[in-house]
Amino acid sequence: MSSAILPVADAAPGTLAEPSALHEDATCRPPLGRAVVAFAFLMVAEFFYSWAWNSVDVLRPYMRDTLGLSLTQAGSGYSAQGAGALVGAVVIGQLADRFGRRAMLALVMVGYGATLIAGSFVNGYSAYLAQRVVLGLFLGGIFPIVVGIYVGLFSPSVRGRLASLINAIFSSAITILGLASGWLNGDWRALLLAGGVPPILLAGLAFVLIPKSADVRARVIDKTARLPVLELFAPGLRARTLLLAALTGLNFFGYQAYSGWLSTYLRDVRGLDPTAMGRLVAWQFGANIIGGFVWGWAGDRFGRRFNALGFLAAAAAILLYLHVETDAVLLGSIGVVYGFMLSTSVIWGPWLTELYPAHLKSTAASIFNWGRLVSFFAPLITGTLATRFGLGVTMGTAAAAFTAAALIWLWLPETHPNPLLPGRRI
Repeated sequence: MSSAILPVADAAPGTLAEPSALHEDATCRPPLGRAVVAFAFLMVAEFFYSWAWNSVDVLRPYMRDTLGLSLTQAGSGYSAQGAGALVGAVVIGQLADRFGRRAMLALVMVGYGATLIAGSFVNGYSAYLAQRVVLGLFLGGIFPIVVGIYVGLFSPSVRGRLASLINAIFSSAITILGLASGWLNGDWRALLLAGGVPPILLAGLAFVLIPKSADVRARVIDKTARLPVLELFAPGLRARTLLLAALTGLNFFGYQAYSGWLSTYLRDVRGLDPTAMGRLVAWQFGANIIGGFVWGWAGDRFGRRFNALGFLAAAAAILLYLHVETDAVLLGSIGVVYGFMLSTSVIWGPWLTELYPAHLKSTAASIFNWGRLVSFFAPLITGTLATRFGLGVTMGTAAAAFTAAALIWLWLPETHPNPLLPGRRI
């Protein structure tokens, strides 16, 4: 690959004078103490977002039993949630850039909290799908808003480590949810209620704890008729945007093909009880937390593209996991490696904002959820494959997805000033 330097001026017409989020003026950032408090609140929002999002996977076998769902129907809950998230990411990300990130954060916290509570009253397949679509609509807006806020609070040199903290909170919620599902013997209705009430009660603090500067960029941009999302498809950015969407799509497909079926696989194929399943899930996502800190540091130190190597290692771990004997320690050890490597994408939040003009921070970060267009069909495809060929073969397709994602990642531009790997730079 060429090592030629690509200037920021390959952006959309009318934005050439606009710096990327990588080069924003430090005077726009709040005092460190205020920034830390704001970031702490973002981590709270992220925890309950993760609880809500991952309930579709961690609680899937229990909801499947209660609602009488087939494998394909159970998997389609993720498709419904992903469809809503795709719309939410595109729409809410733009609204946040236009009208203020604090207001939109409070709105989505109330929205996903209320919808998660509504999920505890679902009694059939149709209601389950509808609830997941609406839940996804609000959940899809969290990532672009949270990233759009915290990249404006701190300097680029520490954004990877900030993303690690967000990842740690995301994974810790999955860990606690997995353990709680074992403790409560799969009482998924109680767990949905437990995750839905707190964000509703805390949403109003977004206006108190997050500085007004988080909304400044959205207010001072030129309010032309051009939608922010269209700027991502300007001639100089179109190919990059499409490749990023493919990258995130393969990530979501791989995650759903493997992690989405993990609890079902451990119960139906490996024959483990809920307590053992909960422990293995907890080990995996505990490693994801640790890996997030390592990969966040690596992304700050060696470049955003360096982390693509983690996807290749994750693919190898998946293939090994599916072929070893049923031994809790062995499965747990390989699961730890997979969880550690999967967290390599922790750097995507800062990287996405650095690849585009600063006034598009939330819109650019929403590309993370655009991949759901590709992964929308993942549960339907994997559910059909699981029925026909078994869960082992189905989960193995994740290795191919992560390998392809790594190759695309390595092809895309680098934003780090002194990256370890050769390639195009901005």
